[in-house]
Amino acid sequence: MASVTGGIAVKVLGIRFCSVSSEAGELADFLGRLGLVRSETGGSGEETEGTSVDSEFEGALFSAGSSGIEVWPEGPELPSGVLLQVLVDDATAFAANAKRNGLAPQGPVDVHGERIYFLQAPSGIPITIQSPLRKSSRSGTGS
Repeated sequence: MASVTGGIAVKVLGIRFCSVSSEAGELADFLGRLGLVRSETGGSGEETEGTSVDSEFEGALFSAGSSGIEVWPEGPELPSGVLLQVLVDDATAFAANAKRNGLAPQGPVDVHGERIYFLQAPSGIPITIQSPLRKSSRSGTGS
């Protein structure tokens, strides 16, 4: 699906729902039993084959094409909550269009190979606009 932002075609690649909670392991187990295909992810962010849910649960990804669900345990650097991630081919152009339309995206932050802008919807749900970093953009902000 492509949209035109200021004369530039920006492609929405997918949507991810992200849940961070103390019940993350149980949620991941539930989604797996529901029939969603699961990949575990370690602290490095690299996906590995799914394993059983236990006290060492570090997160899970459930993919559906370019969309999916992320489940993470809460912790000191990751507070409990839900997040909607809009995956696009050019987050900067998408954020510029949002600004032209009266919204106030914050950012960018370049981290984990992605450029990310942040917004909050009227319902209170946090939303990110994310795109893969281009090789020339990899020296931006973030870690």
